[in-house]
Amino acid sequence: MIGLDSPVGAVLGDHKKKSDAIEERLGIRTVGDLLHHFPRRYIRTGELTRVDGLHEGEMLTISGRLGEPELKPYNDRRTGRTAYRVETEVYADGARLQMSFFAKSRGVAEWNQRRLAEGRRGIFLGKVGRFRSTWQLTNPQMVLFGDGGEDLAELSLDALRAFYPIYPLTKSVDSWDLQKAIAFALTVVDDVPDLLPAEVRERYDLLDARRALELIHAPNDYAEITRAQQRFRFEEALVTQLVLARRRREVHALGARSRTGGGGLLAAFDERLPFELTAGQREIGAEIEADLAQDHPMNRLLQGEVGSGKTLVALRAMIRVVDSGGQAALLAPTEVLAQQHHRSITAMLGDLASGGMLGGAADATNVELLTGSMTKAQRTAPMSRIATGEAGIVIGTHALLEEKVIFADLGLVVVDEQHRFGVEQRAALTDKAGAPPHVLVMTATPIPRTVAMTVFGDLEISTLTELPAGRAPIQTTVVPLAEQPTWFGRVWERVREEVAKGHQAYVVCPRITGDEQEQGETDQLDLDEDDNPVTRDAPTGGLAAVEEVVEQLASGPLEGLRVERLHGRMAPEDKDRVMRAYAAGEVDVLVSTTVIEVGVDVANATTMVLLDADRFGVSQLHQLRGRVGRGGLPGLCLLVSRAEAATPARERLDAVAATTDGFELSRVDLEQRREGDVLGKSQSGYRSGLQNLRVLRDEKTIVQAREAAGALLDADADLAQAPGLAAEVARLEASVQADFMDKS
Repeated sequence: MIGLDSPVGAVLGDHKKKSDAIEERLGIRTVGDLLHHFPRRYIRTGELTRVDGLHEGEMLTISGRLGEPELKPYNDRRTGRTAYRVETEVYADGARLQMSFFAKSRGVAEWNQRRLAEGRRGIFLGKVGRFRSTWQLTNPQMVLFGDGGEDLAELSLDALRAFYPIYPLTKSVDSWDLQKAIAFALTVVDDVPDLLPAEVRERYDLLDARRALELIHAPNDYAEITRAQQRFRFEEALVTQLVLARRRREVHALGARSRTGGGGLLAAFDERLPFELTAGQREIGAEIEADLAQDHPMNRLLQGEVGSGKTLVALRAMIRVVDSGGQAALLAPTEVLAQQHHRSITAMLGDLASGGMLGGAADATNVELLTGSMTKAQRTAPMSRIATGEAGIVIGTHALLEEKVIFADLGLVVVDEQHRFGVEQRAALTDKAGAPPHVLVMTATPIPRTVAMTVFGDLEISTLTELPAGRAPIQTTVVPLAEQPTWFGRVWERVREEVAKGHQAYVVCPRITGDEQEQGETDQLDLDEDDNPVTRDAPTGGLAAVEEVVEQLASGPLEGLRVERLHGRMAPEDKDRVMRAYAAGEVDVLVSTTVIEVGVDVANATTMVLLDADRFGVSQLHQLRGRVGRGGLPGLCLLVSRAEAATPARERLDAVAATTDGFELSRVDLEQRREGDVLGKSQSGYRSGLQNLRVLRDEKTIVQAREAAGALLDADADLAQAPGLAAEVARLEASVQADFMDKS
């Protein structure tokens, strides 16, 4: 008897090579895994094009038999390298079409030649063209039946369903292989347990599990596809929401100390502010105070554009906790930013930051800085004041996470630019509190995982929407060296023009030195989104490096200007010296890595040049651009890139150039990169931890699932009445993904 837990080989027959590929490369080890390997898209077989009435440029969908494939090398004039193409013919409706498949490496071309075996049948999709009076398709998408050695003469398109499924694939496995195995599995597997309770299916009009599997693999129309997909999206959302909801309830049950009143520090600080708080700052301040007064931990995201006043809101929350007798810690991702925060917060507090000192105010506290570059002797006094509670506000980098750093009563953890810290790093700080501390995370540009977790309801959200005061417009332009190499000289002319006006510029590079070798072309085979073979190529030339660019600019296009460098390998005192000199106007051009991404505030800087800009993410690009235009002077941001037009990298740069709205850019980033491992640690976005859900597309489903999760737990906290669902929730809770949700 074959069930969902049976080995996948039970439905694959004697094809050991394909069985190994399916198990190892696709991670499909059981029949249940196979049935839950869903199609990525579908081909409408009922809309095949007839070959007797073609028009150049039209999209063609045909079925036919392949002729003999030929492998032909040629010289790629664009790269100067030898490339390859496989030419073959497809015979359909009594006519024939030429087809060409291009590859950059011989290994990929030979693999293509083997799978395009003579006599093999398939469905081919592409734009038809004419070459020497012959109709042709170039690199068409395709579904291949059999392996070239099978007799498929009896295969009739009339026997195919209206929609043919196209599955995520790997080398040596075609959609045909998976479709046959899945169709067989559906005929021999009788018991398909349903995770969703009947009342949930009825309330949200969802298919049962068995019917949903049948329709998602063998649909007759779009309505059936939609209903099947909705069932599985809801199921995944519900399991995730149950884990999140149970975790929230457990955290609430642990309790936290209420942090309200007790001192006059916040009142004294507000009285001394030389300006009025904005309406948004007052409203969000009230929300945070209400959270701090609760007996369960706050877990809030504060988001707002660069310069919108997030730090002031966070500082007032920290002061409120100090007033209650507790301590607050601000965790910054870089030493430059930690030092910047320490200087600005100390300046804002004035004598309120001189607790216990001669001349200090009556309600004053101490503000301590702790960074990794401080010597043991330099750390001794600050660590002592942190341990005794004398230091009310502590600002630092990863150094705060060390075991030797002990807090007397840590009541609030503020994490700046939270996406720069790993899960374990944030947890290491919150674990230093006797009771669960309140947590406030800040970001100027929500990154995909932040947006995803927001939609999933793991964080409460506060948003500062006012336009930053005193900010000037920033013109952002892509400098496309692939099409316009001569524009590169104009970049440095613009820098000189801005310096001549008395302004300053940043030049940002993705690397510190140029001694790291770029990975070149490889014969490793991969499949693109349309299951065609591709190779991964490195861009031509090395990436810009600070040490090299400084010398090139100082002795070349920016000769005579005061050019300095800044990067993470420099000694702390040298970094501080350079930043102070730049802030004082003693440096014209600062060549840096992304160490200046956040926290650096120089009002006279008007120009930002990003070299190899395609190597930075949307969030980084937006943050870096925010370093200019801060003093009321118009800003200029130049995104220099060798990426070619119509590539994802260029689309990302074009999106950044098109808007300065950080929240819109976060959605662009999410749409391009998907969610990343939303429930885990990865933020790469290439393989999503979510199998069926997409947080932008499925927001309504996620909200419904959250509602259903709450109702289920209210009625049955242990999910005893839904054992299958309880087991799936337990599996997720026990995984690394649940570890993320626990510690975030």
